[in-house]
Amino acid sequence: MRHHNTVFHAVLKQLPWGEFEALVEKHDADRRVRTLPTKSQLIALLCAQLGGASSLREIVMMLESHAAKLYHLGAFPAKRSTLADANNARPAELFAELLAIMIARAHPALRRKLEDTVYLIDATPLPLTSLSGWARFSADVHGAKLHMIYDPDADHPIYTQVTPANVNDITVAKQMPIEPGATYVYDLGFYDYGWWAELADAGCRIVTRFKKNTPLSLIEELALPEGSPILSDRIGRLPARQTKNRKNPFQDPVREVRVKTDTGKILRLLTNDLDAPAGEIADLYKRRWAIELFFRWVKQTLKIKQFLGRSENAVKIQIAVALIAYLILRLAGAAAKLTTSALTFARLVRANLMHRRSLDALLRPPDPIAPNTQQLLLELAHA
Repeated sequence: MRHHNTVFHAVLKQLPWGEFEALVEKHDADRRVRTLPTKSQLIALLCAQLGGASSLREIVMMLESHAAKLYHLGAFPAKRSTLADANNARPAELFAELLAIMIARAHPALRRKLEDTVYLIDATPLPLTSLSGWARFSADVHGAKLHMIYDPDADHPIYTQVTPANVNDITVAKQMPIEPGATYVYDLGFYDYGWWAELADAGCRIVTRFKKNTPLSLIEELALPEGSPILSDRIGRLPARQTKNRKNPFQDPVREVRVKTDTGKILRLLTNDLDAPAGEIADLYKRRWAIELFFRWVKQTLKIKQFLGRSENAVKIQIAVALIAYLILRLAGAAAKLTTSALTFARLVRANLMHRRSLDALLRPPDPIAPNTQQLLLELAHA
């Protein structure tokens, strides 16, 4: 019979271990470490993400029950307190940099289209307990926020940042890298004329929404396509001033496309693309829901709703490892040429994490039991 490593072992092959070891050395993360090196910490946290463990106690029990299999991965079981200390003390920047390396590696492998780059920008809240003082939003609310640029064609993030929940979305957006010529789609949380001007100067196309109280000085009324939900299509200019004492830095003409959604809601869409069909602009804004679905998938499938630690460092490490787990699942599925959905594959990996099976065998039914073996099992069951 052909030997197979565990499913966990096969999935972990997608990690760039050489670059990870370089990061460990760069951050001096294993200095004076005796019992839990950074590699063991990473494997333990990935085991929790892929195996569904939601507490330090569950992780420790899982690691102890599979100690022999972890040994072959170069990892070791850990005590609960040791793992908690590592999450609080090890630099979160190491895991964030590993995530960036994984994103750069995954992007060309998973992207289905090479042209017409479309990026979605959004943020999602992550509630925390009142013991997480660094993330205090108000007297009764504590939380973090995951900011993201997401590529819907590759179905993975290309940039992430974690902040306390009271940090404005636009503050983080101004720190995000801009890819010249790309299309950026976002909602009202990123309403800033100065930032829009930076995107336009980089040759980017922007698609967002007007605020209700934003007027448009009309330049031209465009013809409407017949039988479409487009209600109006106009070119104009934004207000000349942001405030009484501040000039609007975004002076280029913009376009307002009013569209009626399937639910009857009317949206005023804004874009600096004056030539594309109005239906294309409406479809681009509709794609924004892909990042909402991604946030929902990650929260429901991976472990970023219940946190293993309260410190900012521990929370950032857990979020980075959750997104790394997502990427290695996607890369492992692509390498095995599996056509199943990401959710189905994640569930199969969870159910078979420590079983010795190949990844492509996860979608096949188990081999039938030989008649003599089946008879023996029946005799044992009735003994």
